Amino acid sequence: MKSHRVAAINGLLLAVLFLTNSAFAADPDPAMQKLLERIEALEQRITELEQVRPAVPANATAVPPPPVVPVATSPAPSSWTEKLSLQGDVRYRYENIDNELTDDDRNRQRIRARAGIIARPQENLELGFGLSTSESGDPVSSNQTIGSGGSRKDIYLDLAYFNWAVLPELNLIGGKYKNFLYRPGRHALLWDGDWNPEGLGLTYARGPFFGNVIASWLESDSLGIRDEAYLAGGQVGTTTTLGEGATITGGLGYFRSNTAGKGTFFGTPLAFRGNSFDPDALVYLYDYEVLQLFGELSFTLGGLPVSVFADFVQNQDADRLDTGWAAGLQLGAAKKRGSWETVYVYQDLEADAVFGLLTDSDFGGGGTDNRGHVLRGAYALGDRWNIAGTYFINTINIAAGTRADYDRLQLDLNFKY
Repeated sequence: MKSHRVAAINGLLLAVLFLTNSAFAADPDPAMQKLLERIEALEQRITELEQVRPAVPANATAVPPPPVVPVATSPAPSSWTEKLSLQGDVRYRYENIDNELTDDDRNRQRIRARAGIIARPQENLELGFGLSTSESGDPVSSNQTIGSGGSRKDIYLDLAYFNWAVLPELNLIGGKYKNFLYRPGRHALLWDGDWNPEGLGLTYARGPFFGNVIASWLESDSLGIRDEAYLAGGQVGTTTTLGEGATITGGLGYFRSNTAGKGTFFGTPLAFRGNSFDPDALVYLYDYEVLQLFGELSFTLGGLPVSVFADFVQNQDADRLDTGWAAGLQLGAAKKRGSWETVYVYQDLEADAVFGLLTDSDFGGGGTDNRGHVLRGAYALGDRWNIAGTYFINTINIAAGTRADYDRLQLDLNFKY
């Protein structure tokens, strides 16, 4: 195709040259002569290029251009939004306390706010960091009383942990972490719901069987004024399906706190929370070697979830006032919008049955040496918020010799995100 085009151009140039030479041979014009010289130079250049370029056979087919190969790219790393999540809750509470040992009722407004960032840098590893409101860093309460002229409220480190899935069934947890120990009915006979252990732990679950091991420091500094102290122990249990959605969970646990001969770990030197102590040396009389037996039955009744539980504890180190138990019933679950729940619990906790610092901070004002009832109801106004009310009808200081009635009403607005 290109050779034919070049030949045509050559022919055209020769024709032009012939005509111009014939027309102006008798009287050549300088400008025309210059044009003819340029045409001759162009013709010569075309001839040279034609000789250098290899001829293409007439029957040759056009070679298609090489295919465009896309540049290989490595998969884009996961977005940070897939590795990080934010979770937390906010609660507003009105509280009334009627303690027979005081002259006047106590009324107060309280708030609780908790926020945590959860990171999953790889498939088998979780890292957590959380902050919470609290008064004086109380280990079993994240509540903050409103007042003091609208002053700023304290924020404390609430979570700082790793959770490593060593095996599909086995997790190693360390730092300051959420309490993973099994609490029947989510009741706080042994541990308040706001208590976050500090130390190391293991969780195991395979089929119907589970096990939990904990080693939490009450005091880890050997140079501290209280000496080193810990809470260590574990639980084993099993969950069995009975049919039609019914399950039963049962197990036992053992936990030891080496508190004998040591002073209080939080609060004033007299804050033994119902436990027996030496009034002269101001130290605990006993270790807390607590044996736990528990069971919980869950089923559906009339389309509503139902849970019945029992929890029994006994301190093997104390020689008296060493037993405690709780039993309760929950009907419904205030989780989805329009759902509701109602709860009833009875508890009897002798003075040295458990370590008083870590038990429920609301029942009987906190600590041990109490008994009584808990009534609770909640209604979900949305999928992530509800209104709830709890009423404690308790008797306190039974063994201490200053027995008194203790009633406590809490009205809550709870929000989660």
